[in-house]
Amino acid sequence: MTSRRILIWVILLPVFAASTTLAQSVAITFDDLPLNGELPPGMTRAQMVKDVVAILKRRKTPQIFGFVNAKKLEGNPDGAAALKEWVGGGERVGNHTYSHIDLQQNTAEAFERDLAQNEPVLELLSPADDWHWLRYPFLREGDTLDKRRAVRKYLSDHGYKVAQVTIDYEDYAWNNPYARCAAKQDAKSMEWLISNYLSLASDYIDGDRAMAQLVYGHDINHVLLLHLGAFSSTIVPQVLDMLHAKHLRLVTLEEAESDPAYQVDPNAPTSRFGASLLEQMMNVKRLPYPKLPPKPFKQLESLCR
Repeated sequence: MTSRRILIWVILLPVFAASTTLAQSVAITFDDLPLNGELPPGMTRAQMVKDVVAILKRRKTPQIFGFVNAKKLEGNPDGAAALKEWVGGGERVGNHTYSHIDLQQNTAEAFERDLAQNEPVLELLSPADDWHWLRYPFLREGDTLDKRRAVRKYLSDHGYKVAQVTIDYEDYAWNNPYARCAAKQDAKSMEWLISNYLSLASDYIDGDRAMAQLVYGHDINHVLLLHLGAFSSTIVPQVLDMLHAKHLRLVTLEEAESDPAYQVDPNAPTSRFGASLLEQMMNVKRLPYPKLPPKPFKQLESLCR
C-alpha cells in the first residue's frame, strides 16, 4: 500500500467508525403523558405508568423523556399521581404544550402561550431545570415558513431544543383498541393487536432507517416516538426485544440528538399530516419514499366494538 493510500485510509477510518456507531443508536421517547387514549376498567393512570417504569428499570434503559400535556391534570388527581410515578422512577419530562395545541391551526403567538402555560408543571416535576425540550404536537412545525421560523426563534430565545423524531409508526392508534379488547377479555383480538403492531413496527423501523440512508448517505442516531397508554406495558418489552434484534443500542435523547443530522433544519412548512425529521428532509430533497404497508386504522377503530 502506498503512503498516499495509507494517509487516505487513516483519514477515513474515523468516519467509517462513526457511521458504524451511529447505526446502532436509538432514543425512546413517550408522548402525551400522563395518558394517551383510554384505560380498561379497573386500571389507573398511576398504575399504568408504574408498570411501564418497572419494565424500563428491569431492562436498564437509559433515562427516557416523557412529553407532558398539563391540561390533562385538570381535576384529575390520578394523572398527577401518574406523573409522580414517572419522575419518581427516574424518568424525565419535556414540553408537549399545555393543551396539545396544533400549530397548523393556530398562530405562532397562541402556540407560544400554550407552551409557556405548560412550564409550571414541568418546573415542579423537574427541579433540575432539564425539561427544555419541545415535542411538537402532531409533529406539525408550522404550515407556513413565517410561522415555523417565529416558533423556532422563540424556542431558541427561551433555551429550548426540539425533540425531533425519526422513527414513527403512529403507535397511539393501538391504545384505545387494546383498552376495549382488554375490557371485553377478548384474548384473540389482543393477540392480533400484538402481532399486527410488531409486524408494522418492524417494517417502519427498517423503512425509516432506509430513509436516513437516502437523506444522509448513512444511518444516523434515531429517536423513536411512542405514546404512553393502555397498550404500553404489554408491548414495550417486545419493542425493546425488537430494537435489540435490529442491533439498535438504546441511548438518551441528548446522545441521539448529538448526531450532526439533528443540526440541519429542513426550514420548510410541514404538511398537514405532520412529519418526522426524516420525512421533512425527504420532502425538501424530493426523494421517493420507501414502500411501506398501510397502517390499519379502520381495523383498529372497529376492533372490539
